[in-house]
Amino acid sequence: MKRPRIKRRGGIGRLAEQLVWLSSGLAESGCRVEDRYWEERLTGAIDSVLGNDDEDTLNGALDRLFGSESPGYDELADHIESRAESAAGIATDHDILLIAAPILAWSRFSIPATSLSASTLANLRVHLQAHVLASNTQLAIADFLFSPDQLPQGYCATAGFAGLAGRAAISGQDLHIDTAGMPETSQFLSDTRYLLAAVAVRKGEALFRWQEQDGSREQALTQWRSQGGACLAPLMPGCVLEFVLPEAYFSASRAADKASRPYSIRASVAFLGAALDAPAPKLLAVIAPFRDDEIEEYRIGFTMHGREDVLHGVVWPLLGAEDETIDVPAEIEAVLRECGVGEVRYLDHRFPLEYCEDCGAPMYPSPEGEIMHAEMPEEQTEHVPRHLH
Repeated sequence: MKRPRIKRRGGIGRLAEQLVWLSSGLAESGCRVEDRYWEERLTGAIDSVLGNDDEDTLNGALDRLFGSESPGYDELADHIESRAESAAGIATDHDILLIAAPILAWSRFSIPATSLSASTLANLRVHLQAHVLASNTQLAIADFLFSPDQLPQGYCATAGFAGLAGRAAISGQDLHIDTAGMPETSQFLSDTRYLLAAVAVRKGEALFRWQEQDGSREQALTQWRSQGGACLAPLMPGCVLEFVLPEAYFSASRAADKASRPYSIRASVAFLGAALDAPAPKLLAVIAPFRDDEIEEYRIGFTMHGREDVLHGVVWPLLGAEDETIDVPAEIEAVLRECGVGEVRYLDHRFPLEYCEDCGAPMYPSPEGEIMHAEMPEEQTEHVPRHLH
């Protein structure tokens, strides 16, 4: 889930400076022997910072490296993620990994974030261990489907959650989630839900099915979509679902972020077709870049031929190393064409990142080259989430 970072002014502390130095040394290393030297010291320093719940030090070091465009940024980010999701220091004789199984969903009604029953957990355990995980793994599944708002916030919180789940995995128990005080879930037309779990194995053993000679990622995903999907679909009535491969927490989250972009477009075209009796050939989509200092995202405004307003909108954020040198509009247009949208327009004018002052929803480009609030006809909005993306 690496995203462009906000550059901060001012100095950073001694521990952050040490992280900068170690990760820069690793990035400049010329051999595996030297790599091991830097990695051992870098992971030790990160573990100490995570153990002290010092999120500011981690972010300060990342900001410094990002601002200087140092190759050490990727090294530090990768190592922080790895140590956070592997519950470093919890067990000396086991490898532990926090995994996520993202679920893309869209619905005209509320997309649930819900607790999981013991029978559902038992069924999910069977299918995860049969199709996704290697043999001899121990597993703890969190008994809740999380919305993005409810996931652990930050590296330190992720490490803490991984530790709790890892201990549960070693003891052979699932992880109960206390939902009291949990953040409210924002409602969108399309969104992601996360099944979280921890896997524990003896040091050095395989974690995933595709690490074994007769397994593969493609086979694991096919089986998970079929078998795991059959367990999860009844928990999300009225939703159209797509399942992302369960894997390491940060990697799965990035895969879900990437997959959610075309999924949101396909969901929007299907929704407009059902809600407005507007088949895809009648739709007009307008694509435009939106920026702060640099292009941050593209927004797609949907309407129908003969209208000047925006009926619905989708945000396509730039992720990771993506920037304006990549032909994102062509990628978006390809998805729209695949959906059968009748006309696609691209505005090369860069719009500011503006949002509705009343509800906070993004503003979308119109066929006339203006940005405006997306508004469905009143008779169609009774069961539609207020915020659409």
